[in-house]
Amino acid sequence: MDDAALPFAGRFLACILAAGCACTGAAAQDEPVPAEVKLPVAEATDDDVVPDPNRPAPPAEEPAGTDALGEVVSPGEQIEFEADQLEYDDNAETVTARGRVILRGDNASVRANEVVWNRASGQILASGNVRFVDDSGNQIFTESIELTDEFEAGAMEDLLLALRAGGRLAARSATRGEDGTVLLTDAAYTACAVTDEEGCDRDPSWRITADRVVYDPDASRVRFDGAMLELFGARILPLPGLALRTDGSAESGFLVPNLRIDQVNGLEVSGEYYWRLAENQDLTLGAFIYSDVAPMISGQWRHLTEKGAYQITGYATSSRRVDDFGAMSTTSSSPRGYLFANGRFQFDPNWSLTGSVRLASDRTFLRRYDLSRDDRLRSTVNLERIDDNSYLSVAGWGTQTLRINARQGQIPLALPVFDYRRQFEDPVLGGEIELQANTLNLTRNDGQDTQRAFAGARWDLRRLTPLGQVVTLTGLVRGDVYNTSNTLATLTPSYRGDEGWTSRAIATAAVDVSWPFVGEAFGGTQVLTPRVQLVASPPIRNLAVPNEDSRAIDLEDSNLFALNRFPGYDRVEDGARLVYGVDWELTKPNWRVMTNIGQSYSFSNQRDIFPDGTGLSERVSDFVGRTEVRFRNNLTFTHRFRIDKDSFELRRNEIDAAIGSQRNYVEIGYLRLDRDIQTVEDLQDREEIRAAGRFTIGRYWSVFGSGVFNLTSAQEDPLFDSDGFEPIRTRLGIAYSDDCLEFGATWRRDYTTAGDAERGNSFQVFFALRNLGFR
Repeated sequence: MDDAALPFAGRFLACILAAGCACTGAAAQDEPVPAEVKLPVAEATDDDVVPDPNRPAPPAEEPAGTDALGEVVSPGEQIEFEADQLEYDDNAETVTARGRVILRGDNASVRANEVVWNRASGQILASGNVRFVDDSGNQIFTESIELTDEFEAGAMEDLLLALRAGGRLAARSATRGEDGTVLLTDAAYTACAVTDEEGCDRDPSWRITADRVVYDPDASRVRFDGAMLELFGARILPLPGLALRTDGSAESGFLVPNLRIDQVNGLEVSGEYYWRLAENQDLTLGAFIYSDVAPMISGQWRHLTEKGAYQITGYATSSRRVDDFGAMSTTSSSPRGYLFANGRFQFDPNWSLTGSVRLASDRTFLRRYDLSRDDRLRSTVNLERIDDNSYLSVAGWGTQTLRINARQGQIPLALPVFDYRRQFEDPVLGGEIELQANTLNLTRNDGQDTQRAFAGARWDLRRLTPLGQVVTLTGLVRGDVYNTSNTLATLTPSYRGDEGWTSRAIATAAVDVSWPFVGEAFGGTQVLTPRVQLVASPPIRNLAVPNEDSRAIDLEDSNLFALNRFPGYDRVEDGARLVYGVDWELTKPNWRVMTNIGQSYSFSNQRDIFPDGTGLSERVSDFVGRTEVRFRNNLTFTHRFRIDKDSFELRRNEIDAAIGSQRNYVEIGYLRLDRDIQTVEDLQDREEIRAAGRFTIGRYWSVFGSGVFNLTSAQEDPLFDSDGFEPIRTRLGIAYSDDCLEFGATWRRDYTTAGDAERGNSFQVFFALRNLGFR
């Protein structure tokens, strides 16, 4: 039998079922399958009815219409004919249409070479290059099909079902049951493209064959019996209970398992079952089997409500862990696990509630089972009200440290945290007024407790002068009240503050002037903007109050012109200072370059609140700046720096660069902090480099890798005990990826040991069918 003798949909079926695997039925064994066939492309034409799910329903009392013979029928029964020839047999009560035949119903259509309609029985028999579009937009291609006058499909031979949500299902034959379901025999399904960009035949990367398939049009569901996954023509994996939905939504079933090997847990095989309980609820249950340790179970519950959504994820197992990380560390076997939950609820246009919970049984569980590399877990809750002129937040948070040498008793619990801000529509002296009130309560099990409250007002006036200068005037007043206890538990003296109740007043005034100049340069447009700022504040009692949220101080380009260059509220820069700098930007086709540099001068010699090495401890600050370069989407480069004002050495050198496209790229990140700060523990010197890249081999294969390397020497940080080049993590892998399939293998090595999360190698195999709900 040659290709031309094969029916239209049969040629498609032959291609799907070819490539080394035949159907299990006798018919498939008897009928030869051609090696190369031209595949049909399921595309709708203007003649077909493809229903729009967003189209409104017709009126309840639609006027009666007429059929192809001019007889009156009810709206639900109306069928329109188009054909080259039309014959009517009065005795048999049949209508025969030949030629280019098109039948249209309310939401469906049929196109065929010949259609015979039995008006008495309501049966419609279409034959010859049949294309049937149902009321859901799915298309059936076959040589013959039986339909009812309600456009419900019956028996078919050599059919192709093109699902509207994507994917094609071909079968030798199909029959319709009394319950409306369609039973397909010797079927094959794929969501891959079967032709390439030039329209040439292409074997799909994967397909699923089955002895029989049950298609339920009403439930938009396809269920496979005896399903087998084939990868590049090889039968590799049975898929019992496989089902999918034709409308693109999720369906309950097993997900593709994962395979992994590491130095601690041994061989790991994990699998999950996805259970769709309702359109707005689902549950995923997982199991992790290890060769060297006890198994682990997991679960994830997701729920979409009328007011919002939330999810709860948990892991549980039992294994040996380190109980004491001191010189004489001990281990014990005990239950271990991790809980992660978060959600957001919008009660009305103004009020919302967000929250998250992250808790681990111990400090090494997440790293040992490769669930997360975080060194702290934060749980939060925040009730907010937002309108056009005001903001209200009532929040709280707690943190669980996962750092080996950190003391959990020193980590604060913040509850409650109150913040209210209001802007007034009517200007005051031509400027905008914003009021703010804030309270904070920090408690520790083994450390200092702090309560803080303040209220303040800020006034901003922005004007454009006739010469083009942008002038901004700012005024701020604030009153603070603190209450602290157990201050001696804080190791850094400058963070403690005075014991008991303490108050202070803050007043700040600033004038900021920038003057942009625009012109042509290098075939593009350049903007040169000099900027000057003058800020003044009377002496402030900074060291009398504790420092809880302003510790990470470092002069950067982002805070050079800030009204307060400390983060948070506990420290406020006082005295008078002059800040000056210049911005330059060049924009031309495909290119964008931005750079800035600046410095500040303080009129006061009292700089005690700034540790040496931050760039702000002397009257004249260090130079800070940033340069960004972008070329299309192929190059991004960012360089941030701080230069010592005396020696011109780089105290901060940070580079982030990415070169290439999505298929081939290299990313590099470098950071060096050479600040020589010895008075506080939060601002140690660091140097590290990060690199990642991906390179394609041919059209579908690629290799990728990444690494993080610590370049800090023992001279810079004796506590690190490093030699100036110490890998932290490295990764190398190979992957295959096309339009519907992704798989590969990854090797990773960790170079640090934390308790039972030991250093060593791990190997992982990943596999994903993109258009089958697995990713």
